[in-house]
Amino acid sequence: MEQENIAETGLEEQKMGKTVKLPDGTLVPAIGQGTWFIGEQRAKRKEETETLQAGIEAGMTLIDTAEMYGSGRSEELIGEAVRDCDRSRLFLVSKVYPYNAGRKNIFKSCRETLKRLNTDYLDLYLLHWRGAIPLEETVDCMEQLKKEGKIRQWGVSNFDTDDMEELWSVPKGKNCAVNQVLYHLASRGIEYDLLPWLRDHGVPVMAYCPLAQAGDLKKGLYESPVLAEIGAAHGCSISQVLLAFTIRDGDVIAIPRTGKKEHALENAMAGEIELTGEELLRLEKAFPPPDRKVYLDIL
Repeated sequence: MEQENIAETGLEEQKMGKTVKLPDGTLVPAIGQGTWFIGEQRAKRKEETETLQAGIEAGMTLIDTAEMYGSGRSEELIGEAVRDCDRSRLFLVSKVYPYNAGRKNIFKSCRETLKRLNTDYLDLYLLHWRGAIPLEETVDCMEQLKKEGKIRQWGVSNFDTDDMEELWSVPKGKNCAVNQVLYHLASRGIEYDLLPWLRDHGVPVMAYCPLAQAGDLKKGLYESPVLAEIGAAHGCSISQVLLAFTIRDGDVIAIPRTGKKEHALENAMAGEIELTGEELLRLEKAFPPPDRKVYLDIL
């Protein structure tokens, strides 16, 4: 089954480097490409397109976007960037607004996303965050989109532990393939109860902002002497150490965002870094995980 899924998506493990296995057995790159704020400025369009293409060639064939990003402009940019790519090599992810995640709007939203991305199907479609539409209705719609061949899998984003428990009580809610949440070295709240819950139920995490928006989310992160020393020991940047930390256990997918080709290539190379047990202990001491419930960081 696993080999069939690899062949079906065209994602060969040896070309992807580190991978994460989804519940259906599909393997995806442990480091993909985020696109929040990408495609919003026409002056940067050429550079951003080339950055995405360079990332794909470097093995970051998973690309995450959303109908929200630039009101669809991010999806359009990706559609242009992948126009000449072998679709079977790619793993395209998009997200639907909560208010569009019901029978009234989701099918139209999905069609428009597919059109902007220049593709016939999404590999993964996520509910961007909880809204007023009942989860049961959204799940029914997601399952219908699967039957129609518009999406291959579906998941959620910004779901905390109680949200996941509610989802699991919904018919076919257990078909959820991924939970995308904010997660990085300086924001480890999910490690207290959400991450253990997801692991117990076989649901991988997709980590957005794994670089803490280049440290903007946690001032001083990029000035950490511990991170600098570990980076020096590996001959790599602090950003690469942060990515290596995020994907260290094999069940978290990191989706860093960049509009610079050199940064995309740097991100891709982070998958080759193996942090030692001693280095992880140093990071634990400098950026300790929580010892109590911490609600999700959400952007």
